[in-house]
Order: sequence, then C-alpha cells, then structure tokens
Amino acid sequence: MRAAAIHQAPTAVEKRGFQRVRVKIYGRFMLEDRTEHPCQVVDMSPGNVALRCDRIGNPGEKVIAYIDHIGRVEGVVTRTMQDGFAMTIIASDRKKDKLAAQLTWLANKHELDLPEDRRHERVAPRNPMSTLQLTDGRQYQCRIIDLSLSGAAIEISVKPALGVQVTLGTMRGQVVRHFEDGVAIEFAVIQRPESLDAEFSRSLS
Repeated sequence: MRAAAIHQAPTAVEKRGFQRVRVKIYGRFMLEDRTEHPCQVVDMSPGNVALRCDRIGNPGEKVIAYIDHIGRVEGVVTRTMQDGFAMTIIASDRKKDKLAAQLTWLANKHELDLPEDRRHERVAPRNPMSTLQLTDGRQYQCRIIDLSLSGAAIEISVKPALGVQVTLGTMRGQVVRHFEDGVAIEFAVIQRPESLDAEFSRSLS
C-alpha cells in the first residue's frame, strides 16, 4: 500500500496547479539523441517549464535541462511552440517543493535587481576587443564601448535580433537594445567584479 501511495504522489502534486513564474534565466538541455542546446526559460512552475530555443523537442520526448540557479531538471515535452517547447517536470514532491522555493526567490531577486542594474557603474574596459558568439556557433569580433556588472554596450558589424541569446567572451546574455553602431547586451546573471576583471582586464570594484 505504501508503494502505491508513493507512486500516485506526483499525480496529486500535478493537480495542485502551480502558478507559473516569469523569470529570465538561461540554461542548456539534452534531448534523447544526446545533443545539447542552449535555451532561455520563458516561464516556469514546479510542474512545468516553457523554454525558448532553436532546437525543438518532439512531444513525448524526454529532456534533461540544466538551468542557471535551478540545477538539473528532468521532464517530457508536452507541446511545441514557434520558438521553443514546453515540458512537464518529472520530480518528487520534495524536489517540487524545493523548485517552488527557488522560483519564489528568483522572482523576488529579479524584481530587486531592476533598480540595482541601473545603478551599476559603466566603465570602458582596458582590453575592449572581444568576441560575440551566437547560438548557432557564428562568431564576430566586437569592441566593448562600456561595461557593467549587468551588461555591456558593444560596437559590432552585425545586429542580432532583440532577445537573441549570445555569449560575449565567456559571459552569457541576450541582446536588449540596438543603436547605430552596435547592440546592448544584458548578462544572464549579475556578474562579480572579479569575473569581469579576469575576463576583460579591468577592475570594476
């Protein structure tokens, strides 16, 4: 009887109807063919997650995702969208309770970070030359105009679409603004001064 109760628990959890939280976090996922692909979380609950990505899984396909701040999440594709897919998360009650706590913290953190982002000092790095990489592997040389803990403005010959995921040096982020000579990038997470110092040879402390 006890084994049956444990087996039925995930179904009971799913019926609770968790509220989805809109959070802007990044990660990677692996499909059944063992290929890995970058993704961005559109919204997430302890029972479901919607991912924006270039490679779309098939309904019923098993997925293993590694999401920033969240960790490893396993699930099954439930529906596809034009720019990604949604999947049901397969996890124990304890794991889903932990996810609920993590999502609450992330939602509050993002709200608190909004004014903080605007206060981050922007500086010109000592070594302004870097490389911008797109999710399909294409790379472009660029020049960093200014840099902060939350993002960078770069001079570049191409202009990826708004919302496109990119990697500046080793820092993951997305394009949030276009201007005449380039684009502005918002990092996936607020960086530490020592990380940017190591990456771009300019102290931001």
